[in-house]
Amino acid sequence: MKKTIIAFLLFGLLSPFITKGQGCMESDSDEGVQVVGYIQADYDNYFFDEDKNGNTLNKPNSFYFKRARIGVMGSIPYDVSYYVMAEFSPVATGSPYLLDAFITYAPLGKYAKFTIGQFKGPVGLELNTPCHALHTIRRSTVVNNLATPFRDMGFMVFGSSDSLFGIKDFFKYNIAILNGSGMNHWDDNKYKDIAARLVISPWEWLSVGGSYRTGKQDVKKTDQIQKTRTRYGADISVKVKNFLFQGEYLAGIDEGIVTSGGGCGGKSTSAAPDSLTFNKNGFFVQAMYMTPWRLQPVVKYEVYNSDNTTYQYLFVEQDFIQSTITFGINYFLNDWTRIQVNYLYNAEETASVEFPNDAIMVQIQAKF
Repeated sequence: MKKTIIAFLLFGLLSPFITKGQGCMESDSDEGVQVVGYIQADYDNYFFDEDKNGNTLNKPNSFYFKRARIGVMGSIPYDVSYYVMAEFSPVATGSPYLLDAFITYAPLGKYAKFTIGQFKGPVGLELNTPCHALHTIRRSTVVNNLATPFRDMGFMVFGSSDSLFGIKDFFKYNIAILNGSGMNHWDDNKYKDIAARLVISPWEWLSVGGSYRTGKQDVKKTDQIQKTRTRYGADISVKVKNFLFQGEYLAGIDEGIVTSGGGCGGKSTSAAPDSLTFNKNGFFVQAMYMTPWRLQPVVKYEVYNSDNTTYQYLFVEQDFIQSTITFGINYFLNDWTRIQVNYLYNAEETASVEFPNDAIMVQIQAKF
């Protein structure tokens, strides 16, 4: 069944690019400064007990701000625009930090725009869905692990067709050169990453896309060195009236020394750097339907295989293949405010025993 789903997702080359550019929000003003942002207030309750080794797991039961973001955007004559967004939630670092900041020059209109600064990497459907427009509260485990670093500093060219074959926005593209060292790091990698994304929409109701990113890593400020890091993926989106189906497959190849992996029976990291290759992959499929009462039920199924390397899931380190089913309901009070409730059912497919690690999440969002 899983092979069938993956084959279906790989049939096309890569999803609808929901954002008009690379920012999380888009200005509706031709001139001047516009203040934008959103707040996501969350409640999480993890039904954790002990992991497969008998270790007691952290059991959060807390209210917190998942995201609290505010920024400015605007246009400058002629053909120049800017976008700056900061994160004020203390969850990630404990203090505010710069999220996005870039300048865009569009002398050729929608056909080719040139951006320099810090922005999301053009990899995958779910990563390039703005956080305030995600259909479930958290991104898929495969995206959280294989689409990283989410944001990077670099230069990007992106654009779309006008009316090819009589179809508006028949294709959209992104090509970027990135530091490869992640958000707010400009001197951690002497090499550079190359990333690209192509989205084709042969009909208004269907979009398929493909993504690719590769680069040689020389991260001096951490204990992890990867000789090369390559990511590729495919995704699809089908929207018919009030029904929406989306799916995405991502795979990654890491070559070199990965000191954080190999625990709990995983691959040894004592071999020579050239002999270590880690093949990671996973996918998600999700379906939702918008009812006349502003209620939108969502079901999502996802699987992630880390190739026995350690990764974090809900702040717990693990190294096995895991599948997750998310049962959700979204309620839209209006165009700016929504309430989401998700129940996450987790199954440890390659662990020796299954253990309690489900969770329930609630999020209230207001954007402006």
